[in-house]
Amino acid sequence: MEHVTKQPLVIEAGAGKLTSLGGLGVHFKIGGEQTGGLFAIVEHPIEPGRLVPPHIHRNEDEYSYVLEGHIGARIGDQILEAGPGCYVIKPRNIPHTFWNVGPEPARLIEIIAPSGFERFFDELGDLAATSAPDEFPTRRAELGARYDQDFVEGWAEELKATYGLKLLGE
Repeated sequence: MEHVTKQPLVIEAGAGKLTSLGGLGVHFKIGGEQTGGLFAIVEHPIEPGRLVPPHIHRNEDEYSYVLEGHIGARIGDQILEAGPGCYVIKPRNIPHTFWNVGPEPARLIEIIAPSGFERFFDELGDLAATSAPDEFPTRRAELGARYDQDFVEGWAEELKATYGLKLLGE
C-alpha cells in the first residue's frame, strides 16, 4: 500500500510566514494542523535587549532551544541565562518571560505543546500592525484572555531596570 501525504516533509530554512512583534519575530514552521494538535513549532529571532512581556499560559507548555545568541529568562522566581545548544522549559501555569541579553541578535526554536497558541502570535502580529499605540495594551490583554493567557504585572519594570531592556514595541 502506498502512503500519500499532503503535508510537506521538509520545511526549508526560509519557509513559513514571518510576523514581527516589535523586536521579536515569529517565523511559523510547523502548525498544529500538521501534528494533529500535539505541538507547533515557531522560530523566534530576538533583537538585542528586547523583553517579551511577562505572562502565564493556562493550556500549553513551551520548550525553547537556543540556536544563536544568549537569552535570559525568568520562570517563576528563577532567573537564568541560556546560550546556543541550551533548552529552556516554560511550563504552563508558571509565570515566565524571556529576553535577549545581547549584544548580538538571538534566535530560538519554540515548541508549543499542545498546539493552538501559535495562532495567538499570528493574531498579535495583526494587532500590532493595526492598533493605535494607546489601544494596543488593552487589545493585547483581550487577545491573551481569549487564549487563556494573562500578563504578569510588576516584572517588566524590574527586569527593564535591572538588565537595561526594552519591552517589545518600545
